[in-house]
Amino acid sequence: MVSRIKTNVFYTGDNVKLMKTMPLDCVDMVCTSPPYGAIREYKGYSFNYKETIYQLSRVLKSGGIVVWIVGDETVDGSESGESFKQALWFMKMGFYLHDTMIYLKDGFRFPETVRYHQVFEYMFVFSKDKPKTFNPIKDRRCAYAGSLAAARNHRNKDGTLTGNSAYKKQNNKRRSDYGTRYNVWEYSTGGCHSSQDKIAFDHPAIFPEQLAHDHIVSWSNHGDLVLDPFVGSGTVAKMAWLSGRQFIGMDVSKEYIDGICVPRLKMCGWPKAPHQPPKDLCRSKKVEKDYPLKIFR
Repeated sequence: MVSRIKTNVFYTGDNVKLMKTMPLDCVDMVCTSPPYGAIREYKGYSFNYKETIYQLSRVLKSGGIVVWIVGDETVDGSESGESFKQALWFMKMGFYLHDTMIYLKDGFRFPETVRYHQVFEYMFVFSKDKPKTFNPIKDRRCAYAGSLAAARNHRNKDGTLTGNSAYKKQNNKRRSDYGTRYNVWEYSTGGCHSSQDKIAFDHPAIFPEQLAHDHIVSWSNHGDLVLDPFVGSGTVAKMAWLSGRQFIGMDVSKEYIDGICVPRLKMCGWPKAPHQPPKDLCRSKKVEKDYPLKIFR
C-alpha cells in the first residue's frame, strides 16, 4: 500500500495494483523501460501495457513527463511493432507525444545478416498537458561559436518564406560555445560503460546511468518525485537520488529489488543522504548543481 506516498522507497509487487493505491496527481515524472516483448526473461513475469499506461495517467501530475524507453523484438522475421502500439495507446489515454527521441548505442549485440545492424531504441517523451519543466542540456559544441547569429527564413505552408522572428530578437547576438543537444542521444553500453556497479549486471537488461540522469535533470526539478514502475536494476532510482530528486521504484521481482536495487542505492548513501560525486566529474561549475554527473561517455 503506497497511498501515503512515502518516497525514496522500493515496492515489490504488480505495478498496476500498487499504482491503484496511490492518490491522483502525485508524481512529477516517470522514467522507465518496460519489457521488450520476449527479448528477455524477467523471472517469468509479463505486463499489460494498457493497464500500466492508464495508471500512469492517473498518478502523474498535470505538466508531468513520462519517458518510455522501448524497443521491439523480432518474431518470424518481422519486428513486433509493440513500441508503436504502446505510443499510440499513450495518446489514446490523453497524453501528448511531446518528442520521439532516439537512444543510440555505440555498438550492436550481434551482427545482422539480412538487415542493417540494430543500434537504437526509442525514447518516447509523453506529457500530461503542457510540460511544466524543461531544463535543456547544453553540451553540443557549436561549430560557429563566437560568430554573429545569422537571420534565417521560415518556410510557410504555402511555400513562401518569411523571416524567423527568433533571430530578429537576437540581433547582433553572438553564438554561444555550446548549444542545446539534439534529440538523438548516443551512449556507450555494456560492462564498465552502462554502470560501474558490477551488481547491476545481475539484471538482464540495463540502460546507461548517464541516460537516466540526463532525462531526470531535463524533465524534473530538485525535490520532484520520479517514479519507475519497472525499476529492475534500480538505475532510475539511483540517478534520481544522486540528482536531488525523490523516487519510488516498483518491481514485481523481489530478487531484483532486494538483490540489486537496495545494494546499489546503499552504495550511494541511501536512505540517509546521497554521496556527492567528485567535482572533477562535473561538466562545469556553472551547471554543477543541476548536472552533477559526467560518466562513461
